Amino acid sequence: MPYDVVIVGAGIVGLATGVNLIEQNPKIKILILEKENRVAAHQTGHNSGVIHSGIYYKPGSLKATNCRRGYEKLLAFCNQNEIEYDICGKVIVATEEKELPYLKTLYERGLENGLTNLKLLNENEIKEYEPHVNGIKGIHVPQTGIIDFKKVAEKYADFIRQNGGEILFNTQAKACTEKTDEVEIITNNKVYTSKYLITCAGLHSDRVAKKTVPGLSVRIIPFRGEYYEIKPEKRNLINNLVYPVPDPNFPFLGVHFTRMIDGKVEAGPNAVLAFKREGYRKTDFSWSDTVETFTWPGFLKVAKKYWRTGFGEFRRSFSKKAFVKALQRLLPEITEDDLAQGGAGVRAQACDRTGGLLDDFYIERNKRIIHVLNAPSPAATASLAIGETIAKQVELS
Repeated sequence: MPYDVVIVGAGIVGLATGVNLIEQNPKIKILILEKENRVAAHQTGHNSGVIHSGIYYKPGSLKATNCRRGYEKLLAFCNQNEIEYDICGKVIVATEEKELPYLKTLYERGLENGLTNLKLLNENEIKEYEPHVNGIKGIHVPQTGIIDFKKVAEKYADFIRQNGGEILFNTQAKACTEKTDEVEIITNNKVYTSKYLITCAGLHSDRVAKKTVPGLSVRIIPFRGEYYEIKPEKRNLINNLVYPVPDPNFPFLGVHFTRMIDGKVEAGPNAVLAFKREGYRKTDFSWSDTVETFTWPGFLKVAKKYWRTGFGEFRRSFSKKAFVKALQRLLPEITEDDLAQGGAGVRAQACDRTGGLLDDFYIERNKRIIHVLNAPSPAATASLAIGETIAKQVELS
């Protein structure tokens, strides 16, 4: 049976796109193909569960506009579907004078992006929110929250199935051909035809896109983020969420503290180059993934420019002492004994040929094929807004 739309990838962005397509056209014939045996198997299921406010993103960028719209849509969806969340707020903390100019920039960005009740904090006021945290100045962001995005993705999937959509697991797209009036998708099981194809393949998004976009201008570079958990008896050191002032040269937020919706407190993540796209352990290695990374001209330029930063990330990955030292900038009382090994996630970071690490969402389309090529944080928060943006590009007669 031909479909109206086939979506590759049952992560939170692919599923949110399916939700929006159904809301836009309730009679649509939609199929989602997922190579794993469940939804949210990779980036969605391994993130830190933070509902982002939108304070970090350049005003007018896709991240900024979609984060703010997606934030409101996400909370409305959670309220309708009885999904637990907590808008607990967070503190962004500067620990050195050199961080103050960018802290001010973040405050101004937050205001431009429509955040209200942001509060600039002095050293004593930081202590009112987080008594154990060290900092010279900070920002309190009341809109930030916590949630389990895997549960959100599962509810998106339920909505799709209840409204006539199909989700097939253990089904991997191997090739696709765009024809005049349809797209043919060849999988490991069978061949499907559709009026439109949307790919939301996360860590493999560039590989899927290359099937229809020769000379693709970006490649996915995988960065593993590793966490520790604060042991239960020391969770009182953190009330909610505490972030450092990020380095504006990198699309990562730095190691931080996050209270989870289940009550646990995570410390991390770092951002270390992964030698396997789905490499959640330090020992995971793939020759093909590694060769693809190291032969990409853009990555070589990134490595040449930022090798010292990369070396520091590797050092923190293999040395708990070094990891704890980074955490102590924010929380001086934390010790190695207070931390237990936590989980890890792998971020799909798009890198262009010039060595630019893309810091915004990036979507590329042909006539009948739409490829989502860069959807890092805050993609989970923004998922329903991104899905709406994609859905509006599908024109069904």
